[in-house]
Amino acid sequence: MRRSLLLKLVALSLAVAALAVSATALLATYDTGGQLREELTADASLLSTDSDILAGLVTYANEHRDWSGVEPLVRELAERTGRRVVLAAPGGEPFVDSAGGAAGLPPAPAARIDATRPPGRSGGAEPNVVAREPSLGVDISFYIWQLTEEERRQRQAYAREVVDCVRRTGGERSASSRHRVAGPDGGGPAQVPCVPAAMFAPSAAARELDERTVDLATPCLTAHDLAYDVTTGPAGTRQLRQRPAAGPQWIDCVETARAEAKRPYVAAPADLYLGESDRFDPFSPDGWWRTAAMVAAVLLVAAAVTVLAGRRLVHPIRALTAAARRMADGDRAARVPVHGNDEVTQLAAAFNTMADSIANTDRQRRALVSDVAHELRTPLANVRGHLEAVQDGVFPLDAELVGSLLEESALLERLVADLQDLALADAGMLRIHPEECQAGDLAEQAVAAHRARAEASGVDLRVAVAEAVVIRADPTRLRQALGNLVSNATRHTPAGGSVTVTVTGPADQVEFTVTDTGTGIAAEHLPHVFERFYRADPSRSRATGGSGLGLAISKHLVEAHDGELSVTSTPGCGSTFTIRLGRRARGATRASWQT
Repeated sequence: MRRSLLLKLVALSLAVAALAVSATALLATYDTGGQLREELTADASLLSTDSDILAGLVTYANEHRDWSGVEPLVRELAERTGRRVVLAAPGGEPFVDSAGGAAGLPPAPAARIDATRPPGRSGGAEPNVVAREPSLGVDISFYIWQLTEEERRQRQAYAREVVDCVRRTGGERSASSRHRVAGPDGGGPAQVPCVPAAMFAPSAAARELDERTVDLATPCLTAHDLAYDVTTGPAGTRQLRQRPAAGPQWIDCVETARAEAKRPYVAAPADLYLGESDRFDPFSPDGWWRTAAMVAAVLLVAAAVTVLAGRRLVHPIRALTAAARRMADGDRAARVPVHGNDEVTQLAAAFNTMADSIANTDRQRRALVSDVAHELRTPLANVRGHLEAVQDGVFPLDAELVGSLLEESALLERLVADLQDLALADAGMLRIHPEECQAGDLAEQAVAAHRARAEASGVDLRVAVAEAVVIRADPTRLRQALGNLVSNATRHTPAGGSVTVTVTGPADQVEFTVTDTGTGIAAEHLPHVFERFYRADPSRSRATGGSGLGLAISKHLVEAHDGELSVTSTPGCGSTFTIRLGRRARGATRASWQT
């Protein structure tokens, strides 16, 4: 059964993932089970808790001009309520986090804290905001808003005086009476025993806020043609008084002016995120050691499994790498042991096949160079020897010697032409010029070109054409291929034998067969007869065995016609070479065709 490397990797990944998920689920169940049950019972008080957090932060924002000192308050609120408290710039990054910057903020803030907004006004799509904004009337909380250190010390001194006075007078006035500081008619502060009027004087920040509010609101009221009066309030600051016919726009102008006037005195708006502390911080003091132990166990098991499986996976890859390096260093015998049937094994088998092909190509290259040198050396030696003999006066330069030299030159020219044809075939540039022609005529012409040599060798050379067959082919190249086959058959047929060229035309193709009654080819040589410079009988010389290029050229020429060249042979009885071509130009789309 095939064991796929991909399946092994998937199985390994799934095993590690399953282990990690199981460990995480176990840890989450152990740590959060009790917490979830507690949250279910405490859900009714959750709204009240969040409201207290929000109120405390709004109060801080109302009393401070920035958030620089809010971290102690945030931590105190988180510890007291058990909630995670995070403050962030609107749409930005958190700047205070009770969980120390742990990941996992909720998708949306619980509220937008903006101390400039009046109570209950959220500003459109922003979260609901609770802001403790002093009203336009006189309020004791407004008088002590953002006291300076000097003002705070003065108010504390007034408070001590009030306590001493109450003690002396026997406490006739209840403490609650000091909270009402306006007269029944809305005039100045009421004369409360033991409480001096300076006790309720507005702070410097409150006075500035009143003045800025009037300055910013009057242009808006004027622009909307709203009726108003500017009066002096009981605290001695300017105030706006609405006339009965002023309209609802009056409140909007005043509130907008108050928010704009207050902005420099309060903290900038911030988004409030609320969550559970344990849920946001998995490394809580009570559970960090369990988390660390579980993570260590998961990593240990995953590392062990990966090492065991990885060693089995990496071993064949290392062997393949070593073989590739040996081959790069020139060792053409480098091979990789093949065991199994997975992807790595198939890669090793492909490497071995590639190595065999490279070794075979290298061997053929060396043999080709040697054979070409050998084939060129003999005629060149003959030419040079005759010319040197003429130069030395040994032979006369007569017609017979010139004819011999011309014959040797023709052999050289034919050999060079054959090599050029093979080079063009290898480069895919062998040109074919197809045209309509008679298959029988091509066979007759190829036989006629070799008839004289056959008769001189005592070989009966004949043609048999069953019917007139028209094909589309290059007549010159096809005659060349047939001529090489006829020449090869004539050389290997002894005197008294015969060579027959037959043309048959089935329904979809034409066949040229060259049959001889010669010595035949042994079975071990048949796979190599179309290789260059290959001779089944190495003892044959160039004169009797040819150059060894004819059959290779014939095969390339037939394949350029999109045909097939095959051979069958029986030693001692002869051989049959068969060319099969389609009647029409099936190879017309090949790059080697030239129309």
